[in-house]
Amino acid sequence: MHSTAPQTVKPGKRALAAAALGLGLLAATTACSATSAQQTTHQYAASDGVNAQFGDIKVRNVMLVSDGEKNPGRLLGSIFNGSKQDVTVTVNGAEGSQTQVRVKANDEVSLNEKSDAAILSTTGGAPGSLVSLQFSGEGKTDDVKVPVLDGTIKEYKQYLPAPKATPGASTKAEPTTSATPESTSTTEGGH
Repeated sequence: MHSTAPQTVKPGKRALAAAALGLGLLAATTACSATSAQQTTHQYAASDGVNAQFGDIKVRNVMLVSDGEKNPGRLLGSIFNGSKQDVTVTVNGAEGSQTQVRVKANDEVSLNEKSDAAILSTTGGAPGSLVSLQFSGEGKTDDVKVPVLDGTIKEYKQYLPAPKATPGASTKAEPTTSATPESTSTTEGGH
């Protein structure tokens, strides 16, 4: 006959089994990161623009804003000069278009400022495409594929350059009829 008496487990073995189970669960739940790449170790452009570097010149978040392939495009982003000398960065685009940006030693220029507008006369690509721009300065050059954006994203609309005037197009304003009276001014007394 077999005995059906309950077997007793010693408390030490029970604690050891619980600890082993806990370590097994801990390893199973944290080991996922051992086989997955950490995104923080990968460098990438986290915005709409792209980054480049040549020599001591760093170009960050650069993009073109334009409403058409044959229309002017405004360069947005920042250019950093890590050298001890002032530098002129030249940007060459499609069909011989070119702009230059002066950057002081150990300084940066934000191309998003109204005073530092860098305009290429021809974009060379429709909005949504990538165009090849050549950045040069300090005797070094880098070819960079830059995205072309338009005013669809409202933050970029203000940067759209005025379209090129077409030959033969009239720049003279045409008179219109208006329901509002015209104001008149006098030079005496400001009234």
